[in-house]
Amino acid sequence: MYESMPLGDDHVLDTFDCGRPELNLWLRDSARHTTRDNTARTFVWCGHDGANVLAYFSLAGHIVEKEELPSSRMRRGSPDQSPAVLLARLALDKTLQGRNLGGVLLADALEHIAQAVRLVAARFVLVDAIDEGAATYYERYGFKRIAGDTRLFRKVSDIVADLGG
Repeated sequence: MYESMPLGDDHVLDTFDCGRPELNLWLRDSARHTTRDNTARTFVWCGHDGANVLAYFSLAGHIVEKEELPSSRMRRGSPDQSPAVLLARLALDKTLQGRNLGGVLLADALEHIAQAVRLVAARFVLVDAIDEGAATYYERYGFKRIAGDTRLFRKVSDIVADLGG
């Protein structure tokens, strides 16, 4: 199976194609830049050669405003802002699609988040789905929509419980 690792300078990005030009372009043109600027961390799965990227996800610290979430998700007296982790990007190369690996990649990303919140607190995981199909995909994994949007969320505590931690 595949093991994620932090994106490095030796990883080959030019051959990655998930079928979504905006996700391919972001990986090639922005992923290393966001790492250098400490605005996001990108993790990759590579082929047998250890260099060609076959999947990736990016994580970033975030703040969610109290009024963004349904009132049922906020405790009475909760602060106006809560710490969150943004699952900023998640994509599989076409060569891995159709093999039920999308859920494995998502679980990998969520496991990284669960590990991170052991050191730095976060209450929610947010996802900005690229389109309606992606939003429906995340809903199958327990994410809830924020009204009128393709932004979704899950409580970190629920994710940790699902992962057995």
